[in-house]
Formats: sequence, C-alpha cells, structure tokens
Amino acid sequence: MMTPTTPPPPREALAYLRAKGYKIAWDYRDLWKEEHVRAFTVAKAMTQELLMEIRQAVDAALAEGKTFKQFQDELEPLLGKRGWLGKVLMEDGAMVELGTPRRLKIIYDTHMRTARAAGQWVRIERNKAALPYLRYGLGPSREHRLQHVQWEGLILPVDAPFWDTHLPPNGWGCRCRVRQMTERQASQRGGVSEAPEQKTTLWENRRTGKVEEVPVGIDPGWNVHPGKARLSHTQTLGKEKDIEFRSIVGTIR
Repeated sequence: MMTPTTPPPPREALAYLRAKGYKIAWDYRDLWKEEHVRAFTVAKAMTQELLMEIRQAVDAALAEGKTFKQFQDELEPLLGKRGWLGKVLMEDGAMVELGTPRRLKIIYDTHMRTARAAGQWVRIERNKAALPYLRYGLGPSREHRLQHVQWEGLILPVDAPFWDTHLPPNGWGCRCRVRQMTERQASQRGGVSEAPEQKTTLWENRRTGKVEEVPVGIDPGWNVHPGKARLSHTQTLGKEKDIEFRSIVGTIR
C-alpha cells in the first residue's frame, strides 16, 4: 500500500518509456534524435534479453522513485550473469566499456530525465491555458555550461519555437529544468523575455557521415523535444492505423 509520503508514480513519464520498442545498437549515434523516442537502446547491449533487463530496471526506478545507488545495486548482479560488467578487450585491441559504474550512471540519468521531460510536456500542454509560460532554470549541478547559465531565468510562451530544441535536458549530465507559470507569475519575474538568437554549429555524425546544424550549447543529438516527438509519432501511428482500417473495411462486400 502506498504511504502518504510516497510520491505517486509519474504516469506520463512511464507511458513514454513503456511505449518504446527495442533497438540493438553498438553506438548511441546509430540511433538519432527522434529514433530514441521510438526505441529503447543501450549502446553495446547486443541482445534483446539484455536490453529488456536494463529497461525493466529503468522502469522500476522511474515507477518507484529509486535512487541511482538502488538502481545500480539491483542491476549489477543481473549484468554480471550476462558478462556485461566492467570493461572488455576487443579483438582489435580496443578497450570497451560495458556496465561500468560510469556507464550505468549515464544510462540511469539519460533514460530517467528524457522520460520525465516527455511526461512533463504532457502536463504542460494540458495546463497551458492557465499556465502559458515556461521559465528556464539551472539544476543542482556543481558546474553549468556557459550557454545554459545565459538561459537561466528566460521566460517564453509554451509554444515558442525556442523550446523545440532547448527544452531540458540539453545534453549529457544536464540537470536544467523548466517551470510552468501563470501570466501573473511571469510578470512578477520581469515579464516575457526576448527570444535569444539561436546560433548553430555544424557537427558530423561519424557513424553515419551525416552533417547537421546543432544549436550552440546543446550536445549533438539532444536538440530534440521528446514530448513533441512522441506526440508526433503517436499521431503518425494513428493515421497509419486509420488508413489500414479504411483499406480493410473498404474491401468488405
């Protein structure tokens, strides 16, 4: 039974995580941006059974509010049985990290934060009539990226294009966040900000050879809005199912 002090499970974030399929990949760059919205992947986890165990651990951590230490302590014995702990020496002489503490922390942080961001966006959309603004805030990191510091306190409408690429998290280890605000709250904080100039830089994905523009201050691959991307994917699936349904019904005589 849930105690009064236990926070409720984050339903929207769990829905985002549980809607994903699986994708085996050697490198995180093998899947890109919106592809991570559709598929759960962990670089170098090369069997679906292994991916399923890691995903179940992430799911439990998200649903039950587990700390990274709890996540690590529960997952490591399972990974050990599958030989996916520590580092391994490849045939070409390269040393590859598998389930090291550093990588497990990245796995935990990345999946938890993106799921929560997607879940938060569902609530933002639901409440934007009463809370039409978002305020960018720095998280509890010891050090912050210069660009993220410059965005701290920025207040823009929920539908501002800026959030399409700059809704936190905005990179590996980024703990930035947004707070939804009423018009009065925004006014008390100085009013709506002028949207910052969105400078970009060219970046090459050496796994695919593709070159793209990435906003300055955003890690490559993180300039995607998980909430909107999931909504777009859901709408596309719905349209495909409608087309399939009409085609089947249309053949009945």
